[in-house]
Amino acid sequence: MRQTLILACLFIAACGRSEPDPRGIARNETLLTVSAIGRADTRPDEARLQLGVQSDAPSAGDASRLNREKMDRVTAALARLGVKADDLQTRNLSLSRIDYGPERGRFRAYNMVEVTMRDMSKVGEAVTAVTEAGANVLSGPSLRISNPEAATRSAYAEAYKAARSKAEAYAGAAGLKINRVLAIHDGGEVPQSYDMNASAEVGNARPMSATPPPPPAAPAPFSVGTSTTEVRVRVDFALKR
Repeated sequence: MRQTLILACLFIAACGRSEPDPRGIARNETLLTVSAIGRADTRPDEARLQLGVQSDAPSAGDASRLNREKMDRVTAALARLGVKADDLQTRNLSLSRIDYGPERGRFRAYNMVEVTMRDMSKVGEAVTAVTEAGANVLSGPSLRISNPEAATRSAYAEAYKAARSKAEAYAGAAGLKINRVLAIHDGGEVPQSYDMNASAEVGNARPMSATPPPPPAAPAPFSVGTSTTEVRVRVDFALKR
């Protein structure tokens, strides 16, 4: 009889136990999942310009020589503004015969480089300097943040704060409170960079004369602005009374 009673008690205890919830919540808790967005506005500290020179001449050798001389002047102008050799990267080199239009039968040399400007205060001045030095192909700048991880961390912090604030509002309305955080899910980041294009007219070389040279051209207009990094998170909260 005693053995039967013990077995019955064990059976009742086993029936009373429930499997743990796979979501991690306890029996006296309520699961709440909240999604939120965080944003961080950061001032770009790096600008990349695509610039180049194009030269036409009767022979391939002349076109190549003219192009090299122009590019030497362009790189020298950049060096005077503090641009290092490591911040110049060749993107395209070409030399071809022109088989159409009024320049047919002549040769065209083309050289395109990418310039990384790390002093944002000199970008407008650089645009003006390279065009005066002979650059006749120009696009950009593409504005970037050299340390995007810092901006991303700030955005994630804002996203979690927003999620927590939402959860507290839900919990208060239901007469509950946040007991613990069960999980934080990374929803990914969506950087939104605002690129600005600068342009400049190519000026003609000034002839040698005894008259005073005209004043230097004003820097091309340039505004840095800000870039926005946006991230999304999903947070699982356990609520209880």
